[in-house]
Amino acid sequence: MKLAIAQINCVVGDLSGNVAKILQCAEQAKRQGAQLLLTPELSLCGYPPEDLLLRDGFYRACAQALADLAGKISGIALVVGHPYEHGGKRYNAASLLQDGTVTATYLKHFLPNYAVFDEERYFESGSEACVFDMGGIRFGLNICADIWESDAPRLARDSGAQVLLVLNASPYAMRKQQSRYRALRERAAETGMAMVYANMVGGQDELVFDGGSFAMDSKGQLAAQAAQFDDALLMLEIQPDLSLRGERMALPDDEASVYRALCVGVRDYIGKNHFPGVLLGLSGGIDSALTLAVAVDAMGADKVHAVMMPSPYTAQISLDDSREMVKILGVRYDEFSIAPMFDSYLATLGASFAGRKVDATEENLQARIRGTLLMALSNKFGALVLTTGNKSEMSVGYATLYGDMAGGFAVLKDVSKTLVYRLARHRNTLGQVIPERIITRAPSAELRADQTDQDSLPPYDLLDAIVECYMEKDMSIEAIIARGYPEAEVRRVVHLIRCSEYKRRQSAVGVRITERGYGKDWRYPITVRYQDGF
Repeated sequence: MKLAIAQINCVVGDLSGNVAKILQCAEQAKRQGAQLLLTPELSLCGYPPEDLLLRDGFYRACAQALADLAGKISGIALVVGHPYEHGGKRYNAASLLQDGTVTATYLKHFLPNYAVFDEERYFESGSEACVFDMGGIRFGLNICADIWESDAPRLARDSGAQVLLVLNASPYAMRKQQSRYRALRERAAETGMAMVYANMVGGQDELVFDGGSFAMDSKGQLAAQAAQFDDALLMLEIQPDLSLRGERMALPDDEASVYRALCVGVRDYIGKNHFPGVLLGLSGGIDSALTLAVAVDAMGADKVHAVMMPSPYTAQISLDDSREMVKILGVRYDEFSIAPMFDSYLATLGASFAGRKVDATEENLQARIRGTLLMALSNKFGALVLTTGNKSEMSVGYATLYGDMAGGFAVLKDVSKTLVYRLARHRNTLGQVIPERIITRAPSAELRADQTDQDSLPPYDLLDAIVECYMEKDMSIEAIIARGYPEAEVRRVVHLIRCSEYKRRQSAVGVRITERGYGKDWRYPITVRYQDGF
């Protein structure tokens, strides 16, 4: 028999739009001879609906949308993910639709409550298997996190399933696909079942779903693979011996996949929220250059407006490189000198500042003048401001509130400085858009004369290594030092991470590309006395 996987980009809460997309896939799959179509987790309503799942009206609307969808399905069976309310309880469910009706429903067993997941807040756990027969094959259903544990797949096998269909809304993180392969190979080895994995694609706030849907035979051999980051209809043929055959698309390497994730995150945040375009401040530095490249690749040059705002400390090469890059990309470009405004601010504050040394206050004034100009342009023209700070800076507070942190979406929020350089190199392999000097010159905020980032920060390779250990892996100070990192620098970086929480709490949402970003999966108090290792 033929089975199809609908790897689709769902919009949270757009029930009619999601139904239309599922129906389109069903018609296409039917034309190609499929008897069964598998969609991702909660494909009816999009994932994650978050606190919409606390509203009674949302469940009523989803139930009506499910009934409408069932009534329009003919000539093919459909497995669709949806919220489900029954007996006063609420579930993450998957239903089989056939001949205009719902013929079976599976309730997700394992509710993840870690990282970005809060499913125990919304759902009850199911406990029963769901197995159905089609084309002489017994299919079982699981939903996403069920497959990472042994119990639900074994229950499906023990209930007679031969092929396990898994609906997923699994967010992207670097090298996540390899983890998915490992999990399903383990389940195949334990149960002897073939595995079919359907994943969502597209951006939803800080999350990006990378697709990469696939199928494995009962021996854990990859039989079919959809592309990452694109909508796809993956066709599978299941042979009488339960072996699988399908197309196998190549997957991108680390830098290429991160870059695609950033582009998808920007494209869908802007598009799904109906912004006409974006604007960002250029500095002549690597972060704003990479952000500009991502924005153009995500949306097209006609939707991007770059603004250069030189101060008395801006180097001529910063201006030259910025002008060169916007010319290559063909975006709208403006230059506004902030020198007169900066002088005016200093004059206004002169009496209050009398007798005090010049310090970070004057530096931050420049950043806040720029933030004010960008937000004024945003208000006037409706474009969303993209911030350009990276994860390394956000970790240690190397950013100015209401200055370079002003904006609506943080493209590089989860991208370390060392990865920024790798991504810039990767982008230039696709076509030279970032001037080489931007990549090779020493990074600088250019807020005072002869300034470089390393005046006040450890070298970025050291900083990023410590941040990864402490922030992403929850390692203690002692364990990080035991890895050979300098104790003084470890303690300094950890202290900066902890005392910068108030800034991060006010930062824009941004794309998550690691297993732990500064979003829903980082929840530290601002007011706290406990300090690791102090």
